[in-house]
Amino acid sequence: MNGLAGLGRGRRPFPLGAPTWPGSVERPAPERRVGLDYDHEWSRRYPVRLARAVVLDNVTRPVARLVAPTTVRGDEHLRHLDPPAIFVANHASHLDTPLLLTTLPVRFRHRTVVAAAADYFFDRQWKAMLWSFSLAAIPIERSRINRRSIDTAAELLDDGWNLVIFPEGGRSPDGWAQTFHPASAAYLARRTGRPVVPVHLHGTRHVLPKAGGGEHGARPAGGSGTEARGRGGVRRSPVAVLFGSPLTPDEGEDARRFNARIEAAVAALADEVATDWWTARRRAAAGTSPSIHGPQASPWRRAWALEPPHAGTPAPERWPRERWPRN
Repeated sequence: MNGLAGLGRGRRPFPLGAPTWPGSVERPAPERRVGLDYDHEWSRRYPVRLARAVVLDNVTRPVARLVAPTTVRGDEHLRHLDPPAIFVANHASHLDTPLLLTTLPVRFRHRTVVAAAADYFFDRQWKAMLWSFSLAAIPIERSRINRRSIDTAAELLDDGWNLVIFPEGGRSPDGWAQTFHPASAAYLARRTGRPVVPVHLHGTRHVLPKAGGGEHGARPAGGSGTEARGRGGVRRSPVAVLFGSPLTPDEGEDARRFNARIEAAVAALADEVATDWWTARRRAAAGTSPSIHGPQASPWRRAWALEPPHAGTPAPERWPRERWPRN
């Protein structure tokens, strides 16, 4: 009787309660289930893929079009492209990923994984589950070359999955593209033999800017040296998605040289937005496309050189009409 009373007042003995741990024995480190160690295989099983397709087509796509009226160009390059492929894009906003996914043709859209930063999207269990389900995201190491990340992406490409990757390693801090890392898309293309489709996402930073990066791309009002700090949030603004011709590494071309060609292709697409198709193609052939990295100048000058937002103006009306070249 005394023993039963003791059970009610104190800790219940094992197996009714948790076992005790001897103080002289070192506890093993807890098993990591986030970051690069997150098991994302479940997100590619058929029931999950079906649920994700329903959400992507019926929720994400309409919402993206509502806040960001989208003009798509160059999708003819995808009509005769056999998947899987590697889609490489500039990165300025969290809107980039859902916008690109919902713009892809259906035969690519629902069998595509997204390379996402392990230290940001997979640092918590709930975040890892959310992004794995909604975007079919896989964790990658963005601060250094990680063989495990590369192997995972290569295996998925070999298994028939398309891959979306942002080779800058993160969103642009000031609106201008950062240097592309050759250890990502270029290396994967050489390793797997899959084509790279360059993509330019224009105007997404006006819709959903990076926190602390300025109020929808506004130019600075004074000499602070940075874009004006303002409120965050979503603002409706037109955007454009441009697909380029698929690229494959030339014989003997290493990852660094191929990476430079990919970056130049994205720069040519950005030039097309600012000018027209013919001018952009001509400057790309001459190697004179404007840099997507912006002027090598002080922060205030780089901010001033950014294109201002065009809120309320449809993207096609802002682009000059394509002109046939004249002799």
